[in-house]
Amino acid sequence: MSLSKVHHDIVACNRCTRLRSYCAEIARVKRAAFRNDTYWAKPVPGFGDPYARVLILGLAPAAHGANRTGRVFTGDGGGGSGDFLMTAMHRHGFASIPTSQSIRDGLELKDAFIAAAVRCAPPANKPTPEEILACQSHLEAELAHLPNVKVVVALGRLAFDAWWKVMAGRGVVVRPRPQFGHGVVHNVKGSPVVLGSYHPSRQNTNTGKLTPQMMAAIFRNAARLARS
Repeated sequence: MSLSKVHHDIVACNRCTRLRSYCAEIARVKRAAFRNDTYWAKPVPGFGDPYARVLILGLAPAAHGANRTGRVFTGDGGGGSGDFLMTAMHRHGFASIPTSQSIRDGLELKDAFIAAAVRCAPPANKPTPEEILACQSHLEAELAHLPNVKVVVALGRLAFDAWWKVMAGRGVVVRPRPQFGHGVVHNVKGSPVVLGSYHPSRQNTNTGKLTPQMMAAIFRNAARLARS
């Protein structure tokens, strides 16, 4: 199976009734600023360089971001999580431009691939544990076609925990359980190096919990680890 076939299967997925209904309703009602847009409203596959050494793992699409545009961390408004993330990635050579506004914006990733633990936008940005588990096989299928991954940047605790569940499925069981934190590095036999980061949500960036300097430092470290 090719990566394009994996992405076709992700887009066609209808495992989670609650999420599929929510995405369709968001696409029907729309946000006023996007009333003339046709929303994607389907599960969102990963995006980036299939030969990437760095995998960035987020939680889930935003209702009016990736659920609208069809690309992860794309279209959630100026200064939103996509722009915040791409600014840091661009600074360290992973992204061709420092913004992520549209699938037609020319953004290309180099040595990086972005995916999400959950592929459909969840109500209140809170997928259930069952929904996260239902999506795990999509991440596993993408990972099977990303042969060079050496570093995983986990954006937020839920993405961090989702990664270790994927590793457990491969027989990599860590005791005690790895602890999440911003900037923590876990080097576990059988897994790529895992680098924890706060999620670039507006809640974190607007309050200063996550600053541009902190996000840039994550990708500076990711670039160093990928080269080692």
